[in-house]
Parts: sequence; structure tokens; C-alpha cells
Amino acid sequence: MTGMTKRERVLAAVHGQQPDRVPVAFWRHWPGDDQTAEGLANAIVAWHTMYDFDLIKVTPTSGYAVEDWGARFVYKGNREGTREYVERPVKSTRDWEKLWPLDVRRGILGRELEALRLIRSKVGPDVFILETVFSPLSIARNLAGEDLWLGHLREHPQQLRQGLAIIADTYARFSQEALRSGADGIFFATQCASYDILSENEYEEFGIPYDRHVLGAAADMGSLILLHIHGLNIMFDLLVHSYPVHIVNWHDRRTLPSLADARVRTRVALMGGINEWQTLADGTPDQVVSEVRDALAQTGGRGYLVGAGCVVAIDTPEENLRAAIAAIR
Repeated sequence: MTGMTKRERVLAAVHGQQPDRVPVAFWRHWPGDDQTAEGLANAIVAWHTMYDFDLIKVTPTSGYAVEDWGARFVYKGNREGTREYVERPVKSTRDWEKLWPLDVRRGILGRELEALRLIRSKVGPDVFILETVFSPLSIARNLAGEDLWLGHLREHPQQLRQGLAIIADTYARFSQEALRSGADGIFFATQCASYDILSENEYEEFGIPYDRHVLGAAADMGSLILLHIHGLNIMFDLLVHSYPVHIVNWHDRRTLPSLADARVRTRVALMGGINEWQTLADGTPDQVVSEVRDALAQTGGRGYLVGAGCVVAIDTPEENLRAAIAAIR
């Protein structure tokens, strides 16, 4: 099969069919550029055009999901391109009750919707665009900070649930507005579905119901859903078998399952294969090619998209990115 469009190529992978070649995409943060809709859109489109990726994953400024609730940040130059928290709005259990439903068309969220409209106008209809949406529990964690959030989850669950309901409603509406603003789907990222953080029972209680609320809102509009399970020692089976997702991405070079094992456990399309730090950022082109070839061997090239385990470093060498692309083209 030859001559597929980018959209056809991604859909072939999603459906487990043989594309003309395996799709590939990487994404990164854009510190500085990500403070305006125009800056973010221009940076993402330039990156996409430079490497001719098969889909666009929009990476807003880190912490965007909590900024309209009062979180504040500073960028100190880390290689990931993320900002450090200097103010978190949840300082006590009472603060969960004070969260309000955001108007997703205003503020920081409105800015992200405008970036989507600009990106779509620049790249046309053929490219899948996915907007980053964090799980409600991940957002709650960022509102309070890890230690306080975990204490509230275990000692004051009712107050946390009140906050989670507001968060889930806000991001269900944001997901739908993103789809109306030019996105074809969402990149749904959970940072809490790890046995190093929570038990499976805890995630089933505080994660899954609220995740499903957001994912259901997106699915109702025909969204393509790419699930990103962040971290190590992840709850892979629980999430993949619980949610209406089309593609799953995780740090497969750093934690189980391997791509080969995941291929046996689910028919959902798999995305990854390259260690974003050890190999892509700090390795050589030959090491990158070796990981791509190994990933192709593990998956047979069907139901698979080449990518990294997460965002790539902002100083990732161009020759390493081009080596990954050349390995499947």
C-alpha cells in the first residue's frame, strides 16, 4: 500500500492494518513561545513542518491546566521545558470546596483553544491534531502538591471528591471545545496511575470515574483518544481495558510492559519505542535507529506508531530525530 495521507496512515495503525509506512511523531515543550496562542501555534507548526511528522500533539505550557485556578510558575531553564511551581491554590481541605467550574473559553484555557484554531488553519485538514488533557486526579495533584494531595486522598476523601467533580466537569467541557476548535482528538495524560503512588483500589475510586467523565465527553464527539500513562510501574492493564482509547503511549523503555508484551495484552495501537532521555536526547543516531528497529521487531510494524515515552528534551539533537524518522522511511 503506497501514497497514504497522514490521516490515512494514522488510521491504518489505529485499526491494526498495514500502512504504507509506520507513522512517527514527537512532541516537546516550548518555553517562552507557549505564553501566547500565536507563539505556541507558530512553534508547533514549524516543528511539524521541519520533520514532517504524521500527527501533531499540542503541548501547552506546563501547568496550563491549573493556572486559571490560581497556580503560579517560573521557568528556570530545565531541559524538559517545564516550569516550577511557586504557588499552588489548594493549601487545605477546605480549598477543594472553593474550586469553581472554569469558563473554558476564557483565560489560559481560552488561549489554548485559540492556539488550536491557529494550528488547524496553518496545517489544513489532513493532519490529526491532539490537544493535551490531563486526568482530573493529575490536575488535583498539581493543584495541591504531591504530599498534601496524597494526604487528602487518604484522610479527607470526601473533600477531594468535591474538587475532582469540578475538575472533571471543567475538562470534559474543555475537551469538547478543543474538538470544536480544530482538534481531532485528545492526548489524555495520567500522572497518577502508578503502583509507586497509589494502589489499584485507590485509582479505581479516585481516578477511573473522573477519567471516564472526561473521556466520555470526548468520545461522544468522535474524538481520537491517545492515552499517555506517565511514570514507572504503571497500571497498564487497568487503564487500557477501562477506557475508550485508540492509542496508548508510555515509557516502554523504562518500565513494563514492553511493546511485545503489550501487543499480546491489547489490540489498542501502541506508540513509543524510544527512550526520550538516554537515547533520543543523549544518545547517538545509531542508538536511535537500533531502538526503532527493535520496536518494529516487537510489534511487526502493525498497530504501532514510532515515538518517545514522553515529551522530548528541548535540546534533543536534530540528527537523532532525523535518524528515528529515516529508520521507518
